Amino acid sequence: MTRTRKILAWSCASFVLLIAVVVLVLVFFDWNRIKPPLNAKVSEELHRPFAINGNLAVVWAREPDEGGWRAWVPWPHVIAEDLTLGNPDWSKTPQMVTLKRVELRISPLALLAQRVVIPRIDLTEPSAQLQRLADGRANWTFTFDPKDPNAEPSSWVVDIGAIGFDKGHVTLDDQTLKTQLDVVIDLLGKPIPFGEIVGDADAKKALEKGSAPQDYAFGLKVKGQYHGQKLDGTGKIGGLLALQDAAKPFPLQAQARIGDTSIALAGTLTDPTNLGALDLRLKLSGSSLGNLYPLTGVTLPDSPAYSTDGHLIAKLHEANGATFQYENFNGKIGNSDIHGNLGYVASQPRPKLTGALISNQLLMTDLAPLIGADSNAKQKARGGESKQPATKVLPVEEFRTERWRDMDADVEFTGKRIVHSADLPFTDLYTHLVLNDGQLSLEPLRFGVAGGKLDAQIRLNGRTTPMEGQARLTARNFKLKQLFPTFEPMKTSFGELNGDADISGRGNSVAALLGTSNGDLKMLINDGAISRSLMEIAGLNVGNYVVGRLFGDKEVKINCAAADFGIKSGLATTRLFVFDTENAIIYIDGTANMASEQLDLTITPESKGFRLFSLRSPLYVNGPFIKPNAGVKAVPLMLRGAGMVALGVIAGPAAGLLALVAPSGDEPNQCAPLLQQMKEGKAPKTVKG
Repeated sequence: MTRTRKILAWSCASFVLLIAVVVLVLVFFDWNRIKPPLNAKVSEELHRPFAINGNLAVVWAREPDEGGWRAWVPWPHVIAEDLTLGNPDWSKTPQMVTLKRVELRISPLALLAQRVVIPRIDLTEPSAQLQRLADGRANWTFTFDPKDPNAEPSSWVVDIGAIGFDKGHVTLDDQTLKTQLDVVIDLLGKPIPFGEIVGDADAKKALEKGSAPQDYAFGLKVKGQYHGQKLDGTGKIGGLLALQDAAKPFPLQAQARIGDTSIALAGTLTDPTNLGALDLRLKLSGSSLGNLYPLTGVTLPDSPAYSTDGHLIAKLHEANGATFQYENFNGKIGNSDIHGNLGYVASQPRPKLTGALISNQLLMTDLAPLIGADSNAKQKARGGESKQPATKVLPVEEFRTERWRDMDADVEFTGKRIVHSADLPFTDLYTHLVLNDGQLSLEPLRFGVAGGKLDAQIRLNGRTTPMEGQARLTARNFKLKQLFPTFEPMKTSFGELNGDADISGRGNSVAALLGTSNGDLKMLINDGAISRSLMEIAGLNVGNYVVGRLFGDKEVKINCAAADFGIKSGLATTRLFVFDTENAIIYIDGTANMASEQLDLTITPESKGFRLFSLRSPLYVNGPFIKPNAGVKAVPLMLRGAGMVALGVIAGPAAGLLALVAPSGDEPNQCAPLLQQMKEGKAPKTVKG
């Protein structure tokens, strides 16, 4: 053998011997010897006490998932027992995390590329106590102080594929959220297939997306408080949390009650490293949509009891903020059905809610909580304050304008059919709601009423204190025979109601807005009829008395009714308020004080022809809105119309009301000649021509 061959043979033998020695050392080395320096190093880096208190071992084994020659390369399987991670100095409890056992395996070849690849970590009996103080300090936040601030960041990358776990215990005490939770995780008796929980249809959809959700393996029990409200819940989860592989969705199922809100969900979480995506069937129910605000931060209106069932898709790591889509949901709000799609983006400077909602059958009473017009009992049931005074008509419950500045919104709502009552048929509703930096607009807010339309534009500025409000309303072509379908004399009427209102005010409730309001209100009715029975249908007891005093029990034809009110500081004052009937012209004069809710009206009739009223004095209506008084004034009856014409005070209002005169088919509108006479400063004819 030549010298060169001998050197080469000895070199190879030495290298093999060296590898063998290294392998023997790695196999038989007592890894517990490195625990003290390892514990000290980790504690130094984390600024927390860390310790492996039990056995530390490394077992070498081939990786079955590797192919080719790589399958012959043994991987180190690291096993550590009884691990503890302490809390920061400010915590009153010593330990943050305890683990009975941790097992993981590391790819040795990936280390050559400065990558720490750990396909899976298995945790045995994990326990964690999570804390966050009111000042924002949290024990799950770690501080790393590099020794050289100018040093280049490490080129090493840690890649963890999945986390497996068994029964555990987690507590959370978050003072910033007023939340204290206690979560217990335990093995189910046996795994439950994904499709058995979510249903075959949803399981099939998950498979069509290229994913195969694992079985449910663990049960959850949670109790405590969330945002200061009592929480109780149960659920089920999978046993392997895939951090990198989105093709292995993590199954979730839970039902919980938070305060008066019930939540039920079932579906999957994918890409949990980035809080990537949720795909859930979500059911919600509670006493009021407004009560979801402290739980979700989403500004929703107060409502009657509700329930919804839909599909929630969340993408939690989008560039413009987490996105949530509540798709194709169905439900009920009060006794009204609700359907639609909603989207929510946690964008800056404010999150935004968008969507379109439809109700096929909407009850008007279910809209009452929007303005605090429901009863005290119903307010209390939905969690509101029971404070509407028994002596007040206008709602005093305040709008929660402080919530309006937390979110923007752009939502359309359509009520295809409105159920109110047979006596006053609202037929449909459409509105486009826009909320932008605390300013709310409903433009348009459109009702179908009795064959006509009520169009409104409402703007509420919640950025001011008190709130500023503006409302413009236009009522056109309300058919009188549809307004009062049970009143026989109106069934052949061609008459209509038309009106305009333009009002602004300041205040945080309907009562406050109207009590400070300024503006105008105009209304015109032609070709109608009136009687005591009509007043009974409309629920106007005072009107019943007045009509009875003027006309007795008979029906009387109305040629025209015209009203023009000026409103200043909540006081509505008649500019012109007149009824032209077949027997008389009725003048009404006075005020309606919306701040104090007091009426003060005088009703003066002028008989047509030579038949004189037996009534020798004018009538009065005064007192609170909720229960006004009516009677006969102790003064002689005067010719109210003639006096007004002499003063020339009705010409302007009459001219303004002429704009509301609209033809009704081939029938002449009898308001036109009446108002034209008043515009010209003439008293209406007292003898029917």
